[in-house]
Parts: sequence; structure tokens; C-alpha cells
Amino acid sequence: MVPSHNTLDLAARLSHSQLVPLYPDAGHGGIFQYHDDFVAKVLAFLEAPLDA
Repeated sequence: MVPSHNTLDLAARLSHSQLVPLYPDAGHGGIFQYHDDFVAKVLAFLEAPLDA
């Protein structure tokens, strides 16, 4: 996790990165409060071929 204002810069520097909208009313606990959605997105990202 990085400060919100750094996400665009970080995404531009990391190849194959994806920006995911912030979870509503979640603060720093978004990955825990929205665990099912977060894990599904991470697994899909990790399983995707790099040349896609």
C-alpha cells in the first residue's frame, strides 16, 4: 500500500500494473474489509499471462 497520491506514479513505473478503485469507507483496512473481492482480483492478476 502506498499513499493515494503516489498510486498513479507507481502504476506508471510498474509494468503490467493495474489500478483498482479504492474500497468505499475502508481506509487502511480495505484489503481486510473487502477480503473476498481483493483476493479474487489479486489471484486473477497473478494468474494472467504477462504478454496479455
